[in-house]
Amino acid sequence: MSLVLLNTCRRVWCICGVMLIASSTLIPLSAHELGLQLYSVRHQMEKDVDATFAEINKWGLTLVEGGGALYGHSIDNYRNFLLKNNLEMASVDASYEELRDNPIAVVYKARFFGSRFATFYWIPHDGSKPFDFETAKNAVTMMNKAGLLLKQHGITLQYHPHGYEFYAYEDGTLLDYMIQNTHQAQFQMDVFWMKQGGMDPTALLQKYPGRFTSLHLKDRLKGTANTKNGSGDNESNVVLGEGDVGIAKVVAEAKKQGIRYFFLEDESSRVMEQIPKSIDFLHTLDGVIK
Repeated sequence: MSLVLLNTCRRVWCICGVMLIASSTLIPLSAHELGLQLYSVRHQMEKDVDATFAEINKWGLTLVEGGGALYGHSIDNYRNFLLKNNLEMASVDASYEELRDNPIAVVYKARFFGSRFATFYWIPHDGSKPFDFETAKNAVTMMNKAGLLLKQHGITLQYHPHGYEFYAYEDGTLLDYMIQNTHQAQFQMDVFWMKQGGMDPTALLQKYPGRFTSLHLKDRLKGTANTKNGSGDNESNVVLGEGDVGIAKVVAEAKKQGIRYFFLEDESSRVMEQIPKSIDFLHTLDGVIK
């Protein structure tokens, strides 16, 4: 088996299914890694980035996704806080506009943090009208162009749909069109937003195996009404396993497909209480996520 470099900063290698640390300590390697989308703790980071990162470390997490906001710190200090708290920026946030107008800047940002993904979360459009084909087509063009550039530098571009892409198009939806015509980028599934938009996240994974390279794990309060405009009540975010998304089922399908990266996200005011409970729930599922 070839030797695969996992993290040059920490000198960690994968050899025959185990993680080999420079100190010769052997640790079992899990095929599925659990992290946190830092938007979950945005209010805590506004007060103290370092202390918030320390709390994430206490939860047993070593992967995060973010970097879109630095909360008044220099980018060097922000990265130093990550390193101090043993956190790796697996995916760096990007915007549609910078990917369209200056994608090389996204490359630099991702390489600075050592990220393997760059992810954008919104396609600009008139929210008072349904998301339309021309906007979707322009987004696909941008994703193929920027995605190719990022790929040439070892970074995978991901788009994170929010549910407004589920308007009908031909015999499917606009999201179907986007997935079928995007060849240089991948997709990140936020299971909450798939459910919020009226779709079954597990069925969507099954329809497009291999096109979703990571997941946002977030559950929704039972009885919440669906929307198709990419909006929802933050307080409808509940502990994983307590809502109507079907977290156990979607995680099982994702593991079956070999999706490696799972990012917790909780936008509610109860995030600090709910995230540890959500981690505990995931550890009750078959094949513990590390």
